[in-house]
Amino acid sequence: MSELTMVEALRSGMREAMHADASVVLLGEDVGRVGGVFRVSDGLRDEFGPARVIDTPLSEGGIVGTAIGMAMHGLRPIAEIQFADFIYPAFDQLVNEAAKIRYRSGGQFSVPLVVRAPYGGGIKGGHYHSQSPEAYFTHTAGLKVVCPSNPRDAKGLLRAAIDDPDPVIFFEPKRIYRAVRDEVPDEIRVPLGKAEIVREGADVTLIAYGAMLYEALAAAEEVAREGIEVELVDLRTLIPLDLETLEASVNKTGRFVVVHEAPLTSGFGAEIVSRLTERCFYALEAPPIRVTGFDTPFPYTLEDVYLPLARRIAPALRKAMED
Repeated sequence: MSELTMVEALRSGMREAMHADASVVLLGEDVGRVGGVFRVSDGLRDEFGPARVIDTPLSEGGIVGTAIGMAMHGLRPIAEIQFADFIYPAFDQLVNEAAKIRYRSGGQFSVPLVVRAPYGGGIKGGHYHSQSPEAYFTHTAGLKVVCPSNPRDAKGLLRAAIDDPDPVIFFEPKRIYRAVRDEVPDEIRVPLGKAEIVREGADVTLIAYGAMLYEALAAAEEVAREGIEVELVDLRTLIPLDLETLEASVNKTGRFVVVHEAPLTSGFGAEIVSRLTERCFYALEAPPIRVTGFDTPFPYTLEDVYLPLARRIAPALRKAMED
């Protein structure tokens, strides 16, 4: 058991997986000599050599396309995209190839591939280094989508993703790469598709993931002083989605609020609202509420206005209790 940041936990997870299985390889821009733009893979090239920690050309389509071929022929590649914003050149490879190969081959091939990508705001990165593109990939059958919120889950979910026989898009909230420390066990696995109730409450369910979990927690603690008891759920995995945990919570509270930093329109919160309204309609005592980013490019300035911080979440919780 070690106290680690998310960067250290992810590095530890990759190191353990590479020691345990010689088929696990890492590839991406500057992942080797430099150790990655956020230094997540720092030291791994020295430990495992350039044949397993591979510096690639600046071509996201090439990185993911190569990784798909590796995965189909016996390797378990981890492909790093420097920022989630740069994943779009690889979009065709992910949604038209990686996601469909098991289906189109009748189960003859699988793609045990993990694509790691730092996502979201909080570092003043502007509109090319702060986007949250998770909803694009949750729409594609055949892909799994993970968004951890803390070092322990980051390592455990990454190990589970590396073990998985199918492609996993692993979004890492860079805002908390070094801002949070956790006690992280060795050889931990956190199962994909299982949410966690972070805070129990009886009045309203609050659903979040990634860095927004901490804003949600701050808002829950603020309204608790007013007598509103919030049940906070960390999704951890978007696809597969743990509907059982969400449904049980909303049936208990009768109210729910969803938070994410991607734009409102067609964001993953819309899917959560639809699913839970379908399943919990007769238990609802108030309309669902979404607290999200805005339908604009992510700004260079006014980042704190754009992000759904606690000061925007707390009023939504109060409003949910008015009806």
